[in-house]
Amino acid sequence: MKNLNNKKILFIICGGISAYKSLETIRLLKKNGAEIKTILTSSAKEFVTPLSVASLSQGKVYSDLFSLENETEMDHISLSRWADVIVVSPTTANTISKLAQGTTDDLASTVILASNKQIYLTPAMNVRMWEHKSTKINLKKLKDFGYKLIGPETGDMACGEYGEGKMSEPLKIADKLNQFFLNQSQNKKFKALVTAGPTNEYIDPVRFITNKSSGKQGYVFYD
Repeated sequence: MKNLNNKKILFIICGGISAYKSLETIRLLKKNGAEIKTILTSSAKEFVTPLSVASLSQGKVYSDLFSLENETEMDHISLSRWADVIVVSPTTANTISKLAQGTTDDLASTVILASNKQIYLTPAMNVRMWEHKSTKINLKKLKDFGYKLIGPETGDMACGEYGEGKMSEPLKIADKLNQFFLNQSQNKKFKALVTAGPTNEYIDPVRFITNKSSGKQGYVFYD
């Protein structure tokens, strides 16, 4: 995963039982040289602690939309500009709904709306929530907006049920990001020469002239 080296990844953790997988994903990304900044939603703190996330990311954990510690800059702008890519993991049904509607009621959703970078979502929810019509409609909107999905997978869930909606494994998420940066580097190698077609000399078929010897004037037509 050499393409992750020195890349800036903004990692947003939302409130779901799959949040524990985010710790392993962050560890993998750091191991391969990525620079990580993290945002925890208020619900995410119920599943993972800021201390554990900070220990693995080796950086500050952000969570508040308005912070007295950074009163000279707006985090939702600075973080969105800093990142090369944004990953939302896990992406809950609630987060999918908020993003589809353009709701910005916390730091995570505000950063995403303020960003012009590629955003990856890793859905994780109960199979019934994943199959609900409202979720499908919201996902279609997000795909139209340019968001990319990683997963979900089909398998056993923490709730005891089985089906689609299980969050992708950390290795698959890291692989997808590695491929994203690989494609970026390859696209930069291509150069394009744009031409508007051949250059032809234009000859006016009709010209007004004066005969120097006789002084007579008139139009001359060229074939």
